[in-house]
Order: sequence, then structure tokens, then C-alpha cells
Amino acid sequence: MTTGSATLSAATRRSVLLLSFATFASMAAQRICDAMLPELSRTFSVSLAQAAQVVSVFAVVYGLAQLFYGPLGDRLGKFGIVTFATLSCCAGSLMSAFAVSLDMLVLARVMVALGAAAIIPLSMAWIGDTVAYEWRQETLARVGLGTTLGIVCGQLVGGLLTDTLGWRWAFGLMTLLFGVVGSLLFIDRRRQQAERLPTTSTEPVVRPGFVAQALIILTGPWSRIVLGVAFVEGAAGFGVLAIWASHLHRALGLSLSAAGAIVALFGLGGMLYMAVARQLIRRLGEQGLTLLGVSLMGLSAVVLGFAPHWLLSLPACLLAGFGFFMFHNTMQANATQMTPKARGTGVSLFASALFMGQSVGVLLAAGLVDRIGSGAVIALGGGVLVSIGIFFARALRRREELMRRQ
Repeated sequence: MTTGSATLSAATRRSVLLLSFATFASMAAQRICDAMLPELSRTFSVSLAQAAQVVSVFAVVYGLAQLFYGPLGDRLGKFGIVTFATLSCCAGSLMSAFAVSLDMLVLARVMVALGAAAIIPLSMAWIGDTVAYEWRQETLARVGLGTTLGIVCGQLVGGLLTDTLGWRWAFGLMTLLFGVVGSLLFIDRRRQQAERLPTTSTEPVVRPGFVAQALIILTGPWSRIVLGVAFVEGAAGFGVLAIWASHLHRALGLSLSAAGAIVALFGLGGMLYMAVARQLIRRLGEQGLTLLGVSLMGLSAVVLGFAPHWLLSLPACLLAGFGFFMFHNTMQANATQMTPKARGTGVSLFASALFMGQSVGVLLAAGLVDRIGSGAVIALGGGVLVSIGIFFARALRRREELMRRQ
């Protein structure tokens, strides 16, 4: 699509839909272990903190791998790498299904993380190359629909299959999912090569080394703000989210499948936001989306953390997801515009910061649960999100004022 176009082309819409499927699989792979942590703890006779390695180690590898995929995408083509990375996740998912020890399961999760790491950031970067900025946040919201559906299904299926057929079946399902989506992406990639879709960029493509690209990004004051906020967002948002199902299971006595289903409302809330994203983006703007989003998230975290009855957790999870993705979608749009000449590297650094933050958040949350309780940890995560959201909204206002003066 070229700048000024009123709508996305049919070819671009088709590719965006397939990228949504891929981000669905990637996010489902990340969240599928959340509700099964207590069962993994019992199966392998380890503590909850040790079992949480299947989440935290995944996040570490996922975050570090961004540093590799960003420059690779800028050089070899973002869509193609997403395609083959999706297909490569099959082997790790299959290994997870047959893991006989926690160490083997963690290793298998590392294999999945290495492939899944390419999917979301390079999908965002591909959209940044293909879709004009005035339509980009809406298009990212469409791909974000796959992400939020992945959260819903990952947590729900993880808990449901763990309670019924067993946790191994969840990884078997992921093996099938990655294989089907990867095949569809491969077919569309062949079509793109034949049609040569246009991009938004009219400048010569710059391909410096990774260190040079990273320095361009990290020395920019706005880039540092976006990356720093992404790290905190990952820790207080996605990181703490990993213990929500365990909190409902332990504190309120719900089954793992019920706890997973309730936490899946977080993703459903994100889906509701995606459904009305166009109207909210135009009405509230980036600052309004950020402030309202983190406010909803903070309030919901307090309710969820200290709710005396599980019924209160239903609206809390739903509103938390709605608010979180108002904020996260705004962050994504800014990440795609940090460095247009090295967009793959820029978005990958953003994703790396986000998921390294998630890893830190999971470890901190799991470690603090025994000291202050899971409810307090969840509420604390909500408070941190409110603080960082207010900071980012003010930074957006200062940046807009600076741009108007120039």
C-alpha cells in the first residue's frame, strides 16, 4: 500500500490475515504453559518457581533472539523469515510433547522460542514497510487480534487439556498448528514473490551491520524511551500475567481449567479492543489510549488480586485485557516508527526489551509470591503499569509539542 491510499489492497489484507494466524500461534506457544505450572510442578516434583522456568527461560531466549532476527529480516526479507520460523516451531513443540524431565521440557521450549521469536516483531516490521503510518495502528490492531486470540486459546487450552487429556496434548496441538500456519505462509510468500508487493519506503535501503543499526536506535532519545517503557511493560504486564491462573487456582480453589478460562478473558478483552480500535484511536489519540488503558489495567489488577470471590475476577480479567491492549497497541505503533531505515532491527529491539522484561517479571513474580502473596504481586504489577503509562503519555505530549515547534 502506498501513502495516501484509502484502503489496503486485497493482497495485503490476505497477507495481514496470515500474519495474524502466525502471531496467534506464537502467542499461544508463549502462554500455553501458564495454567499448567502447578501440574508441571507436581509431575516433575519441583517447586512452582522451578516449573516457571518453562515460561521464564522461553522469554529470555525469545528476547535475545530478537537481536538476531531483526538484522536478518532487514537483509533477507521479513515475511520469508516469519514463514520458515513458523515451520521450525513444529520440532520444538513435538519435543515438548514427549519431554520426560523438566530439563528436557525447558530445552524443547527453548527450541520453540528460537523460532517463535521471529514471528511477532518481523510481522510488525513487515507492516511498517508495507502500510502507511496513518493506517498502521489499525493494521497492527488486526494482527494484534491474532496475538490476543493466542493469549485466550493458549491459556484456555493449556488449562483445559492439562485437566482432561494431559499437558502433553497441548504441545501436540501446537505442533499441528505451527505446521498448518507455516504452510499457508509459504504459499502466500510464493504469491508475494510473483506479485512484488509495494512498500511505503521511497528511500534507498540502508543495510549497515547490526552494531551500527543498534547504535542508531539506542542513541536516539525517543527510541530509548520506547525501549525502556517496553521493558517495564513486559515485566509488569506479561510477566505478572503468568501467575494469574496459579493465583486463582491456589487462592480461590478453582480448577486449572476454570482458572485458565477466566484468565483467558484477558485475551478476550484485547479482542474487544481490537473490534473498536478504529473508533478509539481516532477519538482518544495516543495519549488518551495510554492513560485510559493503564488506568483500566491498574484497577482490574487490584480487584483480581484481592477479590474474595471468583466472580469478581471475570470482569477484572476482561477489563484488564481491554486496557492493556489499548496501551500495548500504542506502543507497537511507536516502535515501528523508531527507525524506518532499519525497521526490522528497531522492532526486534522493541520486542527484545518487551520479552526480556517479561522474563524478569516472571522471575520476580514467582519469587515474591511466597513472601507477600500472589494477590499483592498482581496488584503491584498493576500499579507499576499505571506509573509507566503516565510517564509515557507525558513523553508523547512533549514529543508532539517538540515536533510542532520544528
